[in-house]
Amino acid sequence: MQPLIDAGLLPEGLTPTVLALVLCAALAAGWVDAVVGGGGLLQLPALLLVPGITPVQALATNKLSSVFGTTTSAVTYARRVHPDLRTALPMAAIALVCSFGGASVAALLPAAVFKPVIVLALVAIAAFTLLRPSLGGVTALRHTGHRHHGIAGALGAGIGFYDGVLGPGTGSFLVFAMVSLLGYDFLSASAKAKIVNVATNLGALLFFVPHGSVFWGLGLVLGAANTLGGYLGSRAATARGAGFIRGAFLVVVTALIGRLGWDVWTENLRPLVG
Repeated sequence: MQPLIDAGLLPEGLTPTVLALVLCAALAAGWVDAVVGGGGLLQLPALLLVPGITPVQALATNKLSSVFGTTTSAVTYARRVHPDLRTALPMAAIALVCSFGGASVAALLPAAVFKPVIVLALVAIAAFTLLRPSLGGVTALRHTGHRHHGIAGALGAGIGFYDGVLGPGTGSFLVFAMVSLLGYDFLSASAKAKIVNVATNLGALLFFVPHGSVFWGLGLVLGAANTLGGYLGSRAATARGAGFIRGAFLVVVTALIGRLGWDVWTENLRPLVG
């Protein structure tokens, strides 16, 4: 590994043990992302354990790896679910541009500014989903025509920007927004979310790559694991349907609440109490 470290393709201090740990996280993240989104909950914290990697480098390398997994998932969903591209593609284009914009301010705005708001949003999402068992069971579009595409574009812009700035839970936010605001079932929403998520990852990369923030060797290796996880997860989701995705969605959102809630406690609240 030393020649790759010397060439700047791997972080200094990366050991085989840490690499194995991050590979396992990437495989699991690909599966979770394919089913309902939220794989960054696993992969990004694992990358931050790598010695010698900065938060921006971890975020950039995570985006490179995630492109492979989300692309694999998107293709698998497209073949098995046949999502409506008239909504997904324009939404993805807007999300790509806004993700680039979000990445450009990622190093300027501390994550602690966003995390309390995100935790509250996730709590509301979990409660809303639990209290409405029929939510996302079948597709019943709430809007049509220009209004439908306008709302989809706004969702792509907001969530795309968020993914560029921070990222954890982007896929989950996309799925929930398409289910609750547009009226798709969980399976159809997941299929479209993967297409949009590919665009948000690419948009962030378009900013990070010219700035030299990506560890290419590490990102490509993790991308292979992410691809395998994405393929297995998307096959499981399309085979088991909306009910399975709804259950996985609630599990991932609960985990996100716990992970980000702990960050809010340690970064914002515990110093005040202490």
